[in-house]
Amino acid sequence: MTSSISESWTRIEVWLARHTPRTFAALGPPAERSAIVVAEQAIGQPFPEPLVESLLRHNGMGHYDLLPPFWSLLDVQSIINAWQTRMKIYGDELAGAEEGDPDGEYGPWWHGQWIPFAFDGAGDYLIIDQRLYRRRGRIGKADHEIGCSFSHHPMWASFPALLDATATALETGEAVDGYLPVAVDEDELDWDF
Repeated sequence: MTSSISESWTRIEVWLARHTPRTFAALGPPAERSAIVVAEQAIGQPFPEPLVESLLRHNGMGHYDLLPPFWSLLDVQSIINAWQTRMKIYGDELAGAEEGDPDGEYGPWWHGQWIPFAFDGAGDYLIIDQRLYRRRGRIGKADHEIGCSFSHHPMWASFPALLDATATALETGEAVDGYLPVAVDEDELDWDF
């Protein structure tokens, strides 16, 4: 059973505070609910409740790896910026974004119903797929060069599943989807693969 967002965050915070204090200190303060409402209006759709709950706990974290293998959480303003930038780049081609299998392993380069929530510092994002399909809510990797891909590993099924899998990997020291958590200099979280 997948832990709630609150339970997963508690587990992650306890581990980070004990093993990687620099990464723990990078976690942002809670977002203002009003900022989330502004962001939802800017991108024209509501955020999924698990993302809202997470942002109300930690509004991003700067460029520190948290999610395997090298993803950092975006704050509310960065979610807006990332979404708007991708929409500008993709432009008029959005009409063809539904081609192919929307529940499949690969998606278009970008879609307006994707909500970015994490970044790698190289122009790529983790997104929550909000399209109205069977696998709605799954996590995708929106690569700036090759487009979006979706993994069938259970940790990528939803945002709660991703946080729960991250917490479990941290607590057990075992790899998840091939990624092993490590404390660099007993100060900062990194993931080996």
